[in-house]
Amino acid sequence: MKYRTLGKTGLKVSEIGIGTWQLADDLNCWVGADLKESLQSLYRYAELGGNFIDSAWIYGYSDTDDRHRSHELIAQFLKESGLRDKLVIASKVPPKNMQWPAFKNMPISEIFPDDWIVKCVDDSLRSLGIETLDLMQFHVWQDDFTDEDGWKETIRKLTAAGKVRHWGISANDYQPSNCFRAIETGLISSIQFILNIFHQRPAEKLLPFAAKHNIGLIARVPLDEGGLTGKFTVDTRFAVGDFRRHYFSPDRLKELIARTDNLKTLLNGEAGSLVELSLRYLLSLPEVSSAIPGMRRISHVESNNAVSDGRLLSDRLMSELKKHAWERNFNTSPLHTSTLPWSRNPFCLSQTARSSPASPCELTCSNFCF
Repeated sequence: MKYRTLGKTGLKVSEIGIGTWQLADDLNCWVGADLKESLQSLYRYAELGGNFIDSAWIYGYSDTDDRHRSHELIAQFLKESGLRDKLVIASKVPPKNMQWPAFKNMPISEIFPDDWIVKCVDDSLRSLGIETLDLMQFHVWQDDFTDEDGWKETIRKLTAAGKVRHWGISANDYQPSNCFRAIETGLISSIQFILNIFHQRPAEKLLPFAAKHNIGLIARVPLDEGGLTGKFTVDTRFAVGDFRRHYFSPDRLKELIARTDNLKTLLNGEAGSLVELSLRYLLSLPEVSSAIPGMRRISHVESNNAVSDGRLLSDRLMSELKKHAWERNFNTSPLHTSTLPWSRNPFCLSQTARSSPASPCELTCSNFCF
């Protein structure tokens, strides 16, 4: 496993991090996890040199019993393994209104009031069983929040109290530039954002801007919610409760498969599979600190971690991959809770139908890419 510096935090993080949304069953999002294997996946990840665990307050959360199941599984691993001091643990503060992404013109008081930030930090520390978070990230963002001072003072106090070492932003889906003003405050040390072979737009502005300001970059959804594994067929169907049942509808699968079939023709010895190609694409971008695929199976941990061997894709192949960008949002209809199959998800944007004026791009839902 190779390591990179997470921007100005100075933290050395493994090139392959582990995303933990999938580890615990999450109704109407990721279902079907075997909790025993999820736990063993964490062990295997650490055994192979992985040290960056990315989680969130909301992953596996249930408001019926106020539990944070992803955090709890990580806590069990940390307690049993005794590896806390060798790992970088990240979590996220969810928006208080439980809407993803954050809409423009919504006051930060509805999304990140000061006492809510404090509560979510304390909840995360308790459920993870640790004293300090290495990185706490805002789980949505609008750069207009930068005009307000409350959140700035709050995170300064939490840092001074030793509860959080560094702060970051998990940028709104498909809005990779919606964080530049926050970066310029000097309070933000990392940005987590969607980046993969299909969604390459962040390379235009975010990557050079972050490099200029020494900001750590965490690439989420590196395998396009499984689309870039190359394993789907026209007959693929997802379990009830798996958000991909809608996200990859039969018609969308046909186009996805045509595109992944084209990508497979580019392997030619530089990668043995589409998964390897997808991860090597990210690691061939020097600005990227870590890519964080979800890995709830031991076999996935082993194959994904093996990509971090220092070998980059050729300039020729990187140039060729630019032609395969597929900028799209599979959820482009105005939101109406009653018509969306995942509307019961307690942290989906679609839980609340919005009636306030907004541009078309602000009325779209791509809230699966946490």
